[in-house]
Amino acid sequence: MQIHQIKGYIQTILLVEYPDRLLLLDGGCRCDVATIKSFITDTLKRDMADLTLVLVSHMHPDHAGGAHLLRKQFGCKIASVGFEKQWYQGFKGRVAHTIDVMLALYVARRKGKKLQNIYYHPYLKPDIILQDQTSVPDFDDWMVHFTPGHTDRDLSFLHQPTQQMYVGDMILKLRNKFASPFPIYQPDAYKQSLNKLLQLNISKILMAHDGYTEINPEDIQRLIDKSTNHPLTVVNVIKNKLTKRRPIK
Repeated sequence: MQIHQIKGYIQTILLVEYPDRLLLLDGGCRCDVATIKSFITDTLKRDMADLTLVLVSHMHPDHAGGAHLLRKQFGCKIASVGFEKQWYQGFKGRVAHTIDVMLALYVARRKGKKLQNIYYHPYLKPDIILQDQTSVPDFDDWMVHFTPGHTDRDLSFLHQPTQQMYVGDMILKLRNKFASPFPIYQPDAYKQSLNKLLQLNISKILMAHDGYTEINPEDIQRLIDKSTNHPLTVVNVIKNKLTKRRPIK
């Protein structure tokens, strides 16, 4: 087993290679599909049919954006949670979807990237429903862990033989320091998810935006201690700024 790091539009794409199959840890942005194909066929000299499964940790553009297109073009399956309600369901959900696409494009511009089409369907239709603390189908060395907080349905994936965990956006690294993500919709759940890392004695993590790194319990506890006690979302940030700007009567 070998984990490859591919430079995506705004994130690190993690492709797990086995002799007979390939596993993608998140689907990247829509515009990353061509990058993924090129890496598999040109760099690895593998057939696209070897990509059998795409895991989706949550619904943001750089994680779920390429999943449907990968399935449509290459026939791979998608595995994720099976919540009855879609993350971007309803009018408010569609507004949130638009905001998240715009935020991803903003990040791309900050990184000096050209604007690309990253629109993707707001509803995810997985072929395989993943359950907490169960093995990933056909990839028994990976264990599913439910780690909400960033959204209500985040998943992390633990490679049991090496004890390294793909944490998606649960942990970021900014200026060589570990940081919490933005947004955090469920602060209490986020702290519980970080505590799960402590309980599992995780010391090696794979991040969606920085790839592999080592982490110690003190780093994780620091994130717990500094984490917000209130939902930290785009809407809340805007409301707070507008409230502060109101003149005192």
